[in-house]
Amino acid sequence: MATETIQATDHKLYVAGGWMETGEWSEVNAPYDGTLIGRVPKGDAALVGKAVDAAAAAFEAGRFPQHDRARVLDKAAELVAEREDDLTMTIAAEAGKPVKTARAEAQRCVSTMQFSAVAARTLTGELVPMEAGAAGEGKLGIVIRVPYGVVGAISPFNFPLNLVAHKLGPAIAAGNAVVLKPAGQTPISAIKLVETLYDAGLPDSWIQLVCGSGSEVGSAIVENDRVGAITFTGSAPVGWDIRAKAARKQVNLELGSTAPLIIHEDGDWETAADKAKLHAFSHAGQSCISVQRILVHESVADDFTRRFVSNVESLVTGDPMDENTDVGPLISQDDRDRVKSWVDEAVSAGAELLTGGQLVDEDRCLAPTVIKGDPPECHTWRDEIFGPVATIHTFKTFDEAIEMANEARFGLQAGVFTRDLGLAIEAGNRLEFGGVLVNEVPTFRTDQMPYGGVKESGNTREGPKYAVRELTEERLVTFQA
Repeated sequence: MATETIQATDHKLYVAGGWMETGEWSEVNAPYDGTLIGRVPKGDAALVGKAVDAAAAAFEAGRFPQHDRARVLDKAAELVAEREDDLTMTIAAEAGKPVKTARAEAQRCVSTMQFSAVAARTLTGELVPMEAGAAGEGKLGIVIRVPYGVVGAISPFNFPLNLVAHKLGPAIAAGNAVVLKPAGQTPISAIKLVETLYDAGLPDSWIQLVCGSGSEVGSAIVENDRVGAITFTGSAPVGWDIRAKAARKQVNLELGSTAPLIIHEDGDWETAADKAKLHAFSHAGQSCISVQRILVHESVADDFTRRFVSNVESLVTGDPMDENTDVGPLISQDDRDRVKSWVDEAVSAGAELLTGGQLVDEDRCLAPTVIKGDPPECHTWRDEIFGPVATIHTFKTFDEAIEMANEARFGLQAGVFTRDLGLAIEAGNRLEFGGVLVNEVPTFRTDQMPYGGVKESGNTREGPKYAVRELTEERLVTFQA
């Protein structure tokens, strides 16, 4: 199927209780061939103000109890499953994500909604042992969890459906109203998810949806005093700038990484090579936890490298709407050119190009690329590539591998292949990452697990159970007997 078969459609924003247009439009074009996918209305700061006021009014007007929130989220999961084909094609078209990968994202969205419903049903506080201290004798203390009221949600392009679900599902489960700004490159998937939630019975105005630029719409959400919390997924510079501008708000950040994969001499290097084939290049490497820095013990490095490179060269690159495609385009030509320039820089600095590095499919895509031994000053080692590139380095000792992995200023997830339980425990204790995955690549994620980073990779955890905690405040209530 070619992108030309996608029917271009005008979409609407949801503000103050209804679907609306603004009179100005932004085009959404397929990254692969530029085909018009649809148009969305342009919002501005004034519309954000109206949206925030409407969300606050909805929150303040009355209760939306836990069982009702769970019912809506469960129904939304059912509807997403029924609409899987349409959502899959929308993701593939507007994000350039291979259709088989887009289908997996749509299926994950079902799980995210289901786990959000569970989080809504099980949201609870705790009993405080007041009489554990003499001053608390005769008192009962409980901690309840209270929603912030209005949550501002800003989502990225690379998972245009499921990462929106990770914003909306937990926020609703926690009892918050939401003002959502989806990524400008991929807003249609988000619009369709909001439509689905309202079709599932979400009360009027509990989600406001405003499309527009980050500089205007995003900033207006961040700076509005009635927004009590921000949840943002995107680049580290933008995320930390939001944190600085909203110092008095709860700001939840899920940012980038340079995900390392450590393969020790006793590890299953064959499985590691096979998994890395997929997880270094899925969605053209445009994932915060895409395998980027592969650290392999010198004793198995040659065998691993041969198998990995052979695997990579078997990947099919091209039209994301083709079921056979493994690797599609980057989200824009500018990103394609940036990533290629980083590869060229590394090779010029002494790295060995093992495969890829060139533009293919009439220059629409960058071929899956593997380089070896890029110097530490290169972008490919120190920065998040966010493209279809993996780098290989060798190490002599496990200590050296840990140190190399920890050199990064990022710390989202790391993978370690070893059969030694002691080394696995050591990796868990010493690797400075939000998640350490033993005998798995760092790209693994299931939607109920706590997911998030340390250092420049973020300050929070996603996964509905954990995100709900981040989107509620603790309040102590005591009773005198």
